[in-house]
Amino acid sequence: MFIDKIEIHVKAGSGGNGSVSFRREKYVAKGGPDGGDGGRGGNVVLRIDEGANTLLYFRYKRKFAAQAGGDGMGGKMHGKNGADIIIPVPRGTIVRNAENGKIIKDMSDGEDFVVCRGGRGGWGNKHFATPTRQIPRFAKNGIPGEEKDVLLELKMIADVGLVGLPSAGKSSLLACVSAARPKIADYHFTTLEPSLGVVNTAADRGFVMADIPGLIEGASEGAGLGHDFLRHIERCRLLVQVVDASGIEGRDPCDDLNTISAELESFSPELAARPRIVAANKCDMLEGGDSEAVERLEKLAAAAGYPTVRISTATRMGIDTLLGMIEGELAKLPPVTVYESEITPEDEERERFENAVPEDTVIKRADDGAFECCGKWLEKLCGRIYFDDRESLMYFQKSLNDAGIIEKLREAGCTEGCTVRMFDIEFDFVD
Repeated sequence: MFIDKIEIHVKAGSGGNGSVSFRREKYVAKGGPDGGDGGRGGNVVLRIDEGANTLLYFRYKRKFAAQAGGDGMGGKMHGKNGADIIIPVPRGTIVRNAENGKIIKDMSDGEDFVVCRGGRGGWGNKHFATPTRQIPRFAKNGIPGEEKDVLLELKMIADVGLVGLPSAGKSSLLACVSAARPKIADYHFTTLEPSLGVVNTAADRGFVMADIPGLIEGASEGAGLGHDFLRHIERCRLLVQVVDASGIEGRDPCDDLNTISAELESFSPELAARPRIVAANKCDMLEGGDSEAVERLEKLAAAAGYPTVRISTATRMGIDTLLGMIEGELAKLPPVTVYESEITPEDEERERFENAVPEDTVIKRADDGAFECCGKWLEKLCGRIYFDDRESLMYFQKSLNDAGIIEKLREAGCTEGCTVRMFDIEFDFVD
């Protein structure tokens, strides 16, 4: 089964909580705080699997979670860092944000990519000891790891893409010039999934050729099978349009050329503008050397700027000429397309979270009269407070005061006894 597009859920590990601990040792009276920090949560990492050519791995497994960091311990012992989870993907996989469809990463460069970062571990109580607070009975909780839905879309990496109507001879051409063995039969849509083949030339400049299911009129709008697989030739530097020149299917070669050109234009104008070579196939079947249809095809292709070569995959007629033309064109063209990452809202959100400042805090009046406070800095602070501990609450109040949040509440009209709401925390304002 060929799967080339699938949505998965990934979650990085949360950071471990800091420890509240005090040194207890014989002959050491009133030992100070020695609570260790929590470990960092594991990352979710995408890694290229050179042996994979489909996303079948994700057919039954759609959720991936990295290990959480271990909690800190006494004796200033740091919690264990969570293990990363490695997700294998085929080369050429495009990673998109499932919510907005923007590209996060093109897995074509061979490097690992961290799609979700683990949360930082919380501080142990050893960090909160001061000359006036020598026995801190609180620590910080770890930060939750990133979590998101991503869309994996496989776009094969090939130098040359074969396009054409069903039964034009695309699979036969691929089998003729490479070691690939796609299914070949005398009925339409024999090819149901893309195939890749490596072509070795006399000049020892090999290239990769891709064959996709045949296109029909309306393919760009979902008709036939081509709509699902056109994405696999979007990276190709050169297109070879295979046309049945014999007319045994009852089609006119010129109409075939125009039909495919129109579908490529509808799917992607950029793809339609790629350099193209027209391969007039099955020329060995022309009766009595009748080449009138081929000549019309050559004139039409020349007017569009496409060179034409007469070939036969059955007899290998013109195959060497075609390969030479392909080799010459590829030498003039830039490398295979690699898609640039796009800045997603999630990336911006992560940056704001990690570099959050108190000034980002927003205060608004709720319908019930309560003062609601929100902001990434505040969310980060609230997540690291033990609200059952008096000293932790005092630290929380001091942090709010030092950050100017208390003053912001006053300016917003908050007075003694008013309800203040911060995420899932609610308390009365005391001035």
